[in-house]
Amino acid sequence: MAAASDKARFYMEQSVPELQEYERKNIFTREEITSIARKRSEFEHLLNTPGAATPADYARYALYEMNLDSLRKKRSKRLGVKATSFAGQKKIFFVLERGVRRFQGDMGLWMQYLEFCRKEAANKKLAKALTQCLRMHPIKWDIWVWAAKYYFEQQADMPTARSYMQRGLRFCKRERKLWLEYAKLEMLYVAKIAARRKILGLDIERTAKQIDSTLDADADMMALPDVTADEIKPEGAPEPKQAVDEEALKKLAASPALNGDIPRIIFETSMRDFNDPTIAEQFFDVFAGFTDVPCTSKLLQHIIDYLSNQEFATSKISMHICLAKLELLDTNTQEAIEAAEFPLKLAKALSALKKAMGDAVAQYIRVLSQGSFDRVKAVVKRQLKAGNEDEATLLIEIAGKANPIQKAQLEALISS
Repeated sequence: MAAASDKARFYMEQSVPELQEYERKNIFTREEITSIARKRSEFEHLLNTPGAATPADYARYALYEMNLDSLRKKRSKRLGVKATSFAGQKKIFFVLERGVRRFQGDMGLWMQYLEFCRKEAANKKLAKALTQCLRMHPIKWDIWVWAAKYYFEQQADMPTARSYMQRGLRFCKRERKLWLEYAKLEMLYVAKIAARRKILGLDIERTAKQIDSTLDADADMMALPDVTADEIKPEGAPEPKQAVDEEALKKLAASPALNGDIPRIIFETSMRDFNDPTIAEQFFDVFAGFTDVPCTSKLLQHIIDYLSNQEFATSKISMHICLAKLELLDTNTQEAIEAAEFPLKLAKALSALKKAMGDAVAQYIRVLSQGSFDRVKAVVKRQLKAGNEDEATLLIEIAGKANPIQKAQLEALISS
């Protein structure tokens, strides 16, 4: 206990100059400073007592310091006092670093630390923290996504963002959401480039490196086309103009960065790993969210063509569902709904869904007629595992007509 008190006193002594500066500049009153010192002392004694502290205690201490620093900044701005130190920021970093070092398995503390680094634009600390976090938790797919989004959105560093996604797929190859997030990231990048090109009004002549559609199964990374800095802001690019260079736009259309080769490879690679049509539907939904991207229609058609070439009945069902979504892709506004061609699009979509339901019922009847109860049970489990509860329920209803006892056993799978 004495050692804990000595350590707490040592940390408190380090904050004395900071508190003296607050009093000297009238940022806090003497009573407030006494309260701050008392609160810090309580936290330090708790954190330094062996076996007493929890991750929540570090989180509460860090939150207290964040609120205190926010109050200090507001008062300094109101009083016109110039900040002479970053003591508040350093204190918060110190608390969070101690927390993640002591509780390396607590993801809540790690995320609080990473978010604070991002908020304070502490890029070096964030890069180091990400390395430490991913070294401890390489199979936490959401951390890989967080890192990729940070470098893409905050740093505009797509090569690093892409690297995080691909490294994440090496550790979390069976995580479906990671594949979808990677495809979404690449689509965001394509949308960003397309918007920038549209503003510039022309493309800069360059050699487009063609992508190799075949992937090396033993390679650590997927073979993707190189995307240079010129694709974001070409060096020496002229000012935007109204007239559009038709020849430049032809070169733009042939660019691997804009014609959807990278998202297409992500889709094809994931389908080789999973071979699940429901994932193809999810990719379809991701790509369909980028209606303003030139390559979107080609990617959507590629998914439909892929599903149509599969022999499984479930693939045909997913194909019809995607066709229905494709018909209604541009009808999400009131103006589109009131357009003259909307009834025809709706009729085509309903026709596709009708075919999908017919294929689904035919598949389930075939399973029931050709297989035993164990096989039906296995199919239900597979549908539930894939998140297709509606299809599993439909199969149970069909099976229940033949045998009510089996229906009760199958329904127990959903509730379990």
